[in-house]
Amino acid sequence: MHADISLLPALAAAFMLVFARIGAMVMLLPGLGESNIPVRIKLAIALLLTLIILPLHRNAYHVDMNTLTPLLVLMIHEILIGIVLGATNLRGGTLDLLQSTNDSLKNQLTAAQAARDGYLSQSSAAEQYLQSAEPTLLARQLKGESLVIVTEPGAQGSIVDGIKQAATLAGATVTGEVALQPKFNDISGANQSSLSSINNSIVSRDGATLATGSNPQTTYQQQAAQLIATAILASTTTAVAPTDAQQILSAYAQGGYLTVSPAGAPTAPAQLAVIVTPESAPADGQNDPANQVLLAVAQEFASASSATLVAGSALGSAQSGSAMSVLRSSSVSSQVSSVDDADLTLGQITVVDALANQLAGKKPNSYGISGASAVSPSPLPTPTATSTPTQTATPHSTTTRKAGAKK
Repeated sequence: MHADISLLPALAAAFMLVFARIGAMVMLLPGLGESNIPVRIKLAIALLLTLIILPLHRNAYHVDMNTLTPLLVLMIHEILIGIVLGATNLRGGTLDLLQSTNDSLKNQLTAAQAARDGYLSQSSAAEQYLQSAEPTLLARQLKGESLVIVTEPGAQGSIVDGIKQAATLAGATVTGEVALQPKFNDISGANQSSLSSINNSIVSRDGATLATGSNPQTTYQQQAAQLIATAILASTTTAVAPTDAQQILSAYAQGGYLTVSPAGAPTAPAQLAVIVTPESAPADGQNDPANQVLLAVAQEFASASSATLVAGSALGSAQSGSAMSVLRSSSVSSQVSSVDDADLTLGQITVVDALANQLAGKKPNSYGISGASAVSPSPLPTPTATSTPTQTATPHSTTTRKAGAKK
């Protein structure tokens, strides 16, 4: 007995093509295509349907068995047809369910957008109210005091302008703005050598004694901040003559470490300092040199002023590794106040209130919305019509540093 197997290759090819179409369709059909249906059941149904349909359509396929390419093309063609047939059957309950879900999500999105618009409207109204009430809220809070603003590279200009306005409304005099440049945060060997050279030249001329840096990586930045503080700030332990102050600032400006505005400012040392942080977190996060330098600067300014505050924006301060978050997690936070929403009128009012609190003898604190201890000082400081500057500086040409300073 002899069996003719010459038709087996063509029959196998036809079976594969029919199974490709049926299998793709079964995977997408409502009910059968659901994820809770076991794969073996789907496979069995597809095979059964293929065996039923194959005898009827075997002659519809004309496959050239001499090459593989035509068979592959037909296979892809059959799979696509199966997908179209299965997807086309997404009607009735399944399609209605999808449409209902889509409509529900659209309604939720519309409601969320409406709620957002409502919150924005309320926030805008609150901002407008605070702007109109700001002069009354801040009146005489800092009467007779003087304030200098120091900005880190990338600080937001609108925050600087807002703090200047708030300080002026509170009766303070803004003596000037010192903008630290990116070079100031550079801890490379060549830059450290250049900064050290400027520090030593100022010390040799003015006879100052430099403190030992709290972080070896930023020692020269901290010593530079100490000398800059003597030029722009006045406390019971530091003060230099105006001409010496201008020489100190000019030395760092010529080295590309800072700029001063307006030209010739400050004409007199200030009792208060506000440091404005960058708008965005530095590239290397918490351990970025910019953050470590900020801690050194804040520490020196705190010891050379009656009160120092670090201010930043709500968005920038909330970022991981931001200058504000690093400051608040460090020991320096006990020496300076901080406000993380100074881009808002409420935050600018808080800046003034926090400085007034420190002048009144209260401890520094963190205010705002991102990991702060409070939204604003409570109770608010009470202004007095007879308030006078907290410190009166007597200019002289040398500086005296803290006990234990490096000789």
